[in-house]
Amino acid sequence: MNMNEKNSKFNPVLRSGDILVVAFGAMIGWGWVVSSGQWIQEGGIIGTILGFLIGGIMIYFVGLCYAELTTAMPKCGGEHVFSFKAFGPIGSYVCTWAIILSYIGVVCYEAVSFPTILQYIFPNMLKGYMYSINGFDVYLSWVIISIIMTVIVVTLNIIGTKKAALLQKVLTIIIAVVGLVLVGASAVSGDIENVKGQMFLGDNGGDISMNILKVAIMTPFFFFGFDVIPQAAEEIKVSLKKVGKLMLLSIILAVAFYVLVVFAVGYILNADDIANSMNTTGLVTADAMAKAFNSSAMAKVLIIGGLCGIITSWNSFLIGGSRAIYSMSESLMIPKVFGKLHGKFKTPITALLLIGGLSVIAPFFGRTMLVWIVDAGNFACCLAYCIVSLSFLRLRKLEPTMERPYKIRHYRIVGIIAVIMSGSMAAMYLIPGTNCSLVWQEWIIVAAWIVLGIVLAIRSHKKYKGKFNIDF
Repeated sequence: MNMNEKNSKFNPVLRSGDILVVAFGAMIGWGWVVSSGQWIQEGGIIGTILGFLIGGIMIYFVGLCYAELTTAMPKCGGEHVFSFKAFGPIGSYVCTWAIILSYIGVVCYEAVSFPTILQYIFPNMLKGYMYSINGFDVYLSWVIISIIMTVIVVTLNIIGTKKAALLQKVLTIIIAVVGLVLVGASAVSGDIENVKGQMFLGDNGGDISMNILKVAIMTPFFFFGFDVIPQAAEEIKVSLKKVGKLMLLSIILAVAFYVLVVFAVGYILNADDIANSMNTTGLVTADAMAKAFNSSAMAKVLIIGGLCGIITSWNSFLIGGSRAIYSMSESLMIPKVFGKLHGKFKTPITALLLIGGLSVIAPFFGRTMLVWIVDAGNFACCLAYCIVSLSFLRLRKLEPTMERPYKIRHYRIVGIIAVIMSGSMAAMYLIPGTNCSLVWQEWIIVAAWIVLGIVLAIRSHKKYKGKFNIDF
């Protein structure tokens, strides 16, 4: 039983399976369908697999920090509580405000991705041209589909976390089945010669190592999402020690999924096939499925699996973002209106409606602006991970006797690696010339978010006279 079940305002409804699919579903989005070809072209098949394993190991160390902190302080808000305990209100505000930007960015992006990907199944769905933004044509039908899906996902989250988790479970099963079908088909239809021809990329050991490193640096972005579990800690009805294990298992499963998909694609398609797919549909994984079964219909089956991935990420980050906003409001760091719970369903309705409202607006701006929001959000997420990892180390020193149901061994090594990993990832966005350095539009988004955070912090500080309602 969750330690907070007796005094929590939330309904504890999430069980082991729910926790696993919420975390795993957050990490398995649409990238495995559209990005596999790019990964292989950058690192080769075995090089890409090694890159994902390296990236998975790095994110696993951050996950270890989360696992211990979540079970030690199972309160709604996750990062918000950890960082407050370690660094006080300012550190907590920076950490939570950063993770909220990350969650909102993903939710808005998924709202736009859904109708975009639906076009691959229904190519004639675009009707009612409205305008173009930075080369992207916005159609009325495209906007309407996005809004309808937003309303459905938000409504499911309002009427109960358990119902949202049930949707997550069904969709995650579909993703897993589609992925396993691809892997199974590759075993029958694939050719080891395809792998031999593109195992690594580079003319020498140095080039090969650098290309593997490039993939490794990119991979943690596809593992963001396991941290939504701490946000909903008070809604979990599982022993605390098991929660920590499930979070880490979700990371392992996500790494395994990506590795298997990459190998299956490379086993089915040779280098020329991948290059041709990249230059035509861009959906290399779907084209691999079509070739394995010699059927274009099977490509659409895989795309449906990708659509499920969009919804699972959308759903998970909506859960995480709304709880993070609620926790800041509940502790009097932002206006209290965002801390309102639904009278019947005990879900943070105002926070859900806020993120839902932003998701409804998002499709009107096309895709380009939302890519900027996601990049800015990825930087913010890395920053939050770094603060959480630092909190992990600091609380081991400040609170050595704190009860830790899932206690990490060799905590100094784990914490230092997690700090270096997450800090380096955040730095990559700030240093010019890296593959993921922020462009000026993304800097504006980050700056605007910082200014908004400062304004809300000053307003709340004046109104509540610097009091913080936070319970450990």
